[in-house]
Amino acid sequence: MGLPAVAPVLRRRLPRLKPFNRLQVIVEHLSMSKTAASSSEVLLEKKGCAGVITMNRPKALNALNISMIRQMYPQLKKWEKDPDTFLIIIKGAGDKAFCAGGDIRAIVEAGRAGEGMPQYFFREEYALNNAIGTCQKPYVALIDGITMGGGVGVSVHGHFRVATEKTVFAMPETAIGLFPDVGGGYFLPRLSGKLGYFLAMTGFRLKGKDVHKAGIATHFIEAEKMAALEKDLTELKSPSKENVADILDSYHKKCKIDQEKEFVLGEHMDKINSLFSANSMEEIVQNLKKDGSPFALKQLERGHDFYEGVRAVIIDKDQSPKWKPAVLEEVTDEYLDSCFKSLGSGDLKL
Repeated sequence: MGLPAVAPVLRRRLPRLKPFNRLQVIVEHLSMSKTAASSSEVLLEKKGCAGVITMNRPKALNALNISMIRQMYPQLKKWEKDPDTFLIIIKGAGDKAFCAGGDIRAIVEAGRAGEGMPQYFFREEYALNNAIGTCQKPYVALIDGITMGGGVGVSVHGHFRVATEKTVFAMPETAIGLFPDVGGGYFLPRLSGKLGYFLAMTGFRLKGKDVHKAGIATHFIEAEKMAALEKDLTELKSPSKENVADILDSYHKKCKIDQEKEFVLGEHMDKINSLFSANSMEEIVQNLKKDGSPFALKQLERGHDFYEGVRAVIIDKDQSPKWKPAVLEEVTDEYLDSCFKSLGSGDLKL
């Protein structure tokens, strides 16, 4: 909302004010409009017994930006201490995505311009992920639609994740030269067998009920029932964690979608557990090459430099990243150690 949009309001007030005060009113209105535009990217509402977070950038598939993170974190902490807030619900606006990830295009463009956004974006994003994982009140993520990267970070660490037939889950960071972040190194190895290693290294997409079968979602319901579920949760009279679980369980048990469907990776789990059980990436690649099956060879198509990966996949979309190092054999132990060395006073303390 720029100056033309606030003109009707200003016309009513400006004639009665002195020149200096007129300028002050203009500045105030422009400042308020900027704040309103920023705050509209995430809606923070109290509904009944619940605090409800709605990521509200549907045209951007609700991708997380720094403004959203800086609004969500303090509100989450406030609700956690509020005696009248008994649970927290997070969802995405629109019908396509819960949250497709972090706004990595903005991060890369800021980084290339010499701005410090990459450092403080990830620092504050990880602090939010940690706050969700340590939240003392029931945290329910309604992961209806695309749920990737940063969207996983604001859902998977909470108590409950409710998927639908429209859910698409993935940790595609390796495609842009980044490790599976937002706590991926914690929750992925805790999935059954070597499934988490497979998802981390390949960016494989799980859809619908497979998100529940993989152990990522705690519940699965019809997308059309999401509004009713949210209403029931916010109207709980005794909203303990157990009562929240009871409501989620009842919806889950009534869901008839894909009841007989086998897990999409079920027939490949023996290979996944075997091929991805090596102690190094080189060994895993060797295992895949040696196996030679169509499934194994397909997994060799993924590569590992963040800026270059985003350029190739998100910005220029040429799908031809020029990695540095160019091949796996050039990734030395010394290089890896440098990636994980302490930042000293810059280390994130949670």
